[in-house]
Amino acid sequence: MTTPSTPSKGFSAVWPLILITSLFFFWGVANNLNDVLIPQFKKAFVLTDLQSGLVQSAFYMGYFLLALPAAFVMRKFGYKSAVVLGLLLYAAGAFLFYPAADNHQYSWFLGGLFVIASGLAFLETSANPLITVLGSPDKAAFRLNLAQSFNPLGALSGIFIGQQFILSGIEHDEAALAAMTDAARQTFYITEVKAVQGPYLLIGTVVLAWALLVFLSKFPDAATKNAHEDTGEEIGFFTSVGRLFQRPHFLFGVVAQFFYVGAQVGIWSYMIRYAQAEIGLTDKAAATYLYYALIAFAVGRFIGTGLMTKVRPSLILGLFALVNIGLTLFAVVSGGQNGLWALVASSFFMSIMFPTIFATSVAGLGNLTKTGSSLLVMSIVGGAVLTAVMGMVSDHSHIRTAFVVTAVCFAVIALYAFRAPKAANTAPVAMTGH
Repeated sequence: MTTPSTPSKGFSAVWPLILITSLFFFWGVANNLNDVLIPQFKKAFVLTDLQSGLVQSAFYMGYFLLALPAAFVMRKFGYKSAVVLGLLLYAAGAFLFYPAADNHQYSWFLGGLFVIASGLAFLETSANPLITVLGSPDKAAFRLNLAQSFNPLGALSGIFIGQQFILSGIEHDEAALAAMTDAARQTFYITEVKAVQGPYLLIGTVVLAWALLVFLSKFPDAATKNAHEDTGEEIGFFTSVGRLFQRPHFLFGVVAQFFYVGAQVGIWSYMIRYAQAEIGLTDKAAATYLYYALIAFAVGRFIGTGLMTKVRPSLILGLFALVNIGLTLFAVVSGGQNGLWALVASSFFMSIMFPTIFATSVAGLGNLTKTGSSLLVMSIVGGAVLTAVMGMVSDHSHIRTAFVVTAVCFAVIALYAFRAPKAANTAPVAMTGH
């Protein structure tokens, strides 16, 4: 005889999974909207490439500075608390865009992006392990891969929102701007900057509602209690860090991850700018190439993961990095339409890099894995540092020249891959949101 409680138990197992799976979509939206904000703010605030690249610097500094606090909250108060706090920060950062636009303050936007990324640090730190406890252990890998599949949907949605509701396609060169009256020129700048208000207000409202849903929903005990797992020897954080610094392969992995995220963020951040400079597209039209890049990225991830069943992950990583050195240098030398397609193609070969570096870096760490994982998350500050470096190079030469920086990044990754010990290649490569 079926008890009355059976249906509710079935629902309670599915509903939290839906709520948490959606987080992968949400941070995909936020990450890739930045690629649209860079050309938008460059136009609205009359910025240099270095100044517009600070969008990514502010964003990834949020990840860097909040990764360890997020891990502490997760371990101390449970996964659910970390998720709710992360969503509240995400919503708060999105709402900051409204007064930033009203006051025409670029620095306020950078502050809003920092707060959004701080929230995402909590979400990314907690969502992956939380998915694994929301159901039977033998289906954990399936649930995680299912959840990860929503990340590229969020990324594509972010580009769509930006292209359709933020980018106007209206651009004026210096001569045209100079010919305008002061009032007309100011109206143009204000109109462009206020284009972000509606989309971010809606995003903030949805995310805030999601935080309320997560807070009010009943989760399994494993999601609400202290998330620390006993892995045998109990060691402190600083002891863990000290032991990790005695592992050269892991440290090289942190360095490689720093350069990988810098390359990925740099290529996507300046792709619109490259298309504008090299083939004369408007920002709105150039955003279409970001769609192509994200599609190539998704296809490459599935094909690359399939290849890893037959070929060592580090070998694939190294070969893909070598190909991308060639593609990015071709974009520097060739320019034009062919150079732009080379940058799009590089996304295919970037697709497996983040998870492969992550997995091969933490292989064999044992009870140092949690601390090691936090340091690897912190290494994505490369997106903040190297995007700014690319902007500085572009300002002093040309946008094409800036992509020499990404070629150097891929050279570091190739060196890491070909020096990886064989033991690291037995690590399972998990799909991640980057």
